[in-house]
Amino acid sequence: MFARSVSVHLKSNMLSDYTRTFENEILPLLRKQKGFRDEITLSNPGSLDAIAISLWENKANAEAYNTSTYPEVLKTLGRMIDGTPKVQTFEAVTSTFHSVAVAA
Repeated sequence: MFARSVSVHLKSNMLSDYTRTFENEILPLLRKQKGFRDEITLSNPGSLDAIAISLWENKANAEAYNTSTYPEVLKTLGRMIDGTPKVQTFEAVTSTFHSVAVAA
């Protein structure tokens, strides 16, 4: 399993707009992507920072999303975020939520 972590800094008073847009517009796009497994979005009350973690079957699926659909996602969220989101990628090592096989 492979993960993409996207950290964003939201504009003031935009958390509810971000959440609504993510649920109504971004999640349907993600669900259509080959290899997409799950999405977890985190925010800290009182903070303008949010982190969206998407889980993918493999790195190739996540990279395909990154080049084909992610630019559209950025455009959709553009009015709600300050600056450039920070994208990081990870190999999943363990998970209690998903069954993840660890490479030996």
